[in-house]
Amino acid sequence: MPHYALTAVGPDQPGILAALTEPLVNLHCNLEDTSATILRGHFTLMMVVGVPEDTDLDTVLREVRARCDALDIRIDARPLPRLGGPAPVSTHVLSVYGADKPGIVFKVAELLSKRAVNMLDLDTRLVGRAGRPIYAMLLEVQLPEGLAEAQLRTDLDALGRELLVDISLRPIEER
Repeated sequence: MPHYALTAVGPDQPGILAALTEPLVNLHCNLEDTSATILRGHFTLMMVVGVPEDTDLDTVLREVRARCDALDIRIDARPLPRLGGPAPVSTHVLSVYGADKPGIVFKVAELLSKRAVNMLDLDTRLVGRAGRPIYAMLLEVQLPEGLAEAQLRTDLDALGRELLVDISLRPIEER
């Protein structure tokens, strides 16, 4: 079964997910991984869709767009290559809180990249009250074998001082 990354973006309103998934169900597609959220009033979604061998991507897009165009939702898709090996697993949660300013995401991502830390999930929001926004960033990450957690904490603490934000790293407990 070929797999595709399907994305959807448009103004938030009730019924988007139902409109988007109805044609997929009718075409016997399998929704394998999905992530959706509202960003500044816009519905955003990315999903991995398994499509039956006898159904082409043009048919999928035509059917989904026919249902979503009236909602002003832009639908795109691209083929995904089959990857081998196990899926990455989050080992830690990293949180960042502080005054909103440009560069926070970049600086955190740059540090993690230099340490070969894999970011598996990222969520950012402006929280707090009007006039005093707080930037909140939450990541699920996978530390590579051989990276000392204590060293990463030291690096993150230094970055937090540089950016004037609070950064914390917590292991995910196995249940």
